[in-house]
Order: sequence, then C-alpha cells, then structure tokens
Amino acid sequence: MTDRVSLALALAVGVAACAHEGTPLPVTVAGVVEAPPPGELALGPGDTFDVRVFGEPELTNTYRVGADGTIDYPLIGQLRVEGLEPHHAANLIANKLAAKYLKNPQVSVLVKDQPSKKVSIIGQVTKPGTYPFSNNMNVIEAITIAGGFTPISAKDSVTIKRIEGGRESFFEVHVAEISKGKERNVQVRPGDIISVPERIF
Repeated sequence: MTDRVSLALALAVGVAACAHEGTPLPVTVAGVVEAPPPGELALGPGDTFDVRVFGEPELTNTYRVGADGTIDYPLIGQLRVEGLEPHHAANLIANKLAAKYLKNPQVSVLVKDQPSKKVSIIGQVTKPGTYPFSNNMNVIEAITIAGGFTPISAKDSVTIKRIEGGRESFFEVHVAEISKGKERNVQVRPGDIISVPERIF
C-alpha cells in the first residue's frame, strides 16, 4: 500500500468518525469557509458595510443586509451574508467574482453599522435600554446614547458584563476618569451589559 493511499484512508476514517460523533464539518469552497458559526461581529439584517474591490471602483459600494440576510451585488446578484464574519463575506465575494469575472480580485469588507448587534445600558442613566451596537463603540458613546448619567450615578463604578467563550466576566470602568483624560476609553462589544450604579452618599 502506497503512502498516498494510506493517507487517503486515514482521512476518510477521520471524516467518518467526526460524522459519527455528530461533529459538524465546515463546508469549504476554494479554501474558504462558506458558513462558519456566527461570531461576535457576524453580519445580520440591517447591518451596513462597505465592499471595496481593489482597482474596480464600479464594484466598490455600501450595502445593507436585507431582512432575508442577503445583499444584491453587481455581477453576482443575490448573495447571502447573514451569519458571516466580515472577512468571510469578503472571501465569499472574491470567490464569486473570481469564478467568472475577475482574476485574483482583492476584496475587503468594512462594517459601518451593526444594528443587528445590541448593547444594554442599565441603572443610573437617563434612558436605560438596549441599543444597536456601532463599529468601534466605546463606553462613553454607549452611555451618551442612553441619555447620559443621572445626577445620582456613580460614574467611576460603572461595570461591564461580558460573555466570552461561554463565560461571564465583569470589570469596572472609571468613566469620570476617562472623561478627564486620566484613563483610556474602553471599547464596547456586542452583547455587553453596561451597568451604572447609584452613588453612595
């Protein structure tokens, strides 16, 4: 038995074992995962993003994901992007363009707004609630969107609850110190819960 045949058999056994155990196998086309598990910044309905194709200005534009999770892209037509991370969406568009229209297209996707992602601000803010996440949102912007602090808020005891890898984490943010330029601003992530406690007099 040749080494090549042995390798092929080993790969076949490995695939069969994964299928038997119920482990999902990613579907790939030209080395690109077509439908990866939705991640932190996966695209969703209502999200807006720029598609840039190097050297092809007519293919460079801004797109909004429709309610059905698709966009209409020149030459390609309707394209499902819901659930794709931006770099996966860029690779998908590049593959589609390369299949019929362009040689080695260089495609990038830049997210502008992600209303499909939410951030919750609770406690001592003027308008507590859940708000759309925007690209590069920080804690001061989030609190501003919620109407700012109330007069009895503890501005230096703001906490952010975040779930990463299925685990909850909490950390304190000194917003008053950030506003004075004494500490660095803190980036907010989709799904964060920002809690502003009442000041202890």
